[in-house]
Amino acid sequence: MKMIQKFVLGLCVALAAISGAYAAGGNAIAWDKAPVKTNDLGSLQNGAKLFVNYCLNCHSAAFMRYNRLQDIGLTNQQIKDNLLFATDKVGDTMKSNIDPKQAKDWFGAVPPDLTLVARSRSGHGGTGADYLYTYLRTYYRDEAKPTGWNNLAFPNVGMPNPLWELQGERMPVYEERQEHGHTTQIFTGWKTVKPGTLTPLQYDQAVGDLVNYLQWMSEPVQNTRVRIGVWVLIFLSIFTFIAWRLNAAYWKDIK
Repeated sequence: MKMIQKFVLGLCVALAAISGAYAAGGNAIAWDKAPVKTNDLGSLQNGAKLFVNYCLNCHSAAFMRYNRLQDIGLTNQQIKDNLLFATDKVGDTMKSNIDPKQAKDWFGAVPPDLTLVARSRSGHGGTGADYLYTYLRTYYRDEAKPTGWNNLAFPNVGMPNPLWELQGERMPVYEERQEHGHTTQIFTGWKTVKPGTLTPLQYDQAVGDLVNYLQWMSEPVQNTRVRIGVWVLIFLSIFTFIAWRLNAAYWKDIK
């Protein structure tokens, strides 16, 4: 009996320690809900522009071709004029020109391919889009890090804030609280250090467009698949009704 009591006590202490560590510094924040609108062509086009201008310098989308952007309402000429680098062609895949060895030296790891990032990042906190929306809005200045940046959704992140000119520079504000006998720091908001070129609302809308595009890019046929699925369900419903009435007609004289 004493051994069971000791085991239960030790388990409680361990859980309390884990809870304190979690609140104090690790995955500290819940994910915000991303405003995903993969039917909004204007949002997708703006997201594609942001992706090419701010993400494609380091990250590739090697499973996506530029000409696939016709599906979001862009013509080949618009793609050439606004989204292609000098040496790229419309039929090329969206590959970054960064040298992998240099990237590893600078950031500690080769920047991952982003074609499927919106699907691969889903977890208990929400969808992959929710994670990306939260991640891109929770960068803050941290001079203790080699890049000068840190992130609440991805503590000790190796990548600096790619959108810092738009968002500006911020610092998180914490409030000390007592939980499970430990003093923890709870995130309560942001303090602006240097404003960006966009207002906070405009920045959130821009990140929403970028995440919207990343969500679309992870499965460009999703909207088509959903539309076809709806028509298939309607057809099956009608066919089921017809089959039910035919069955009744065939068996009406048989008791």
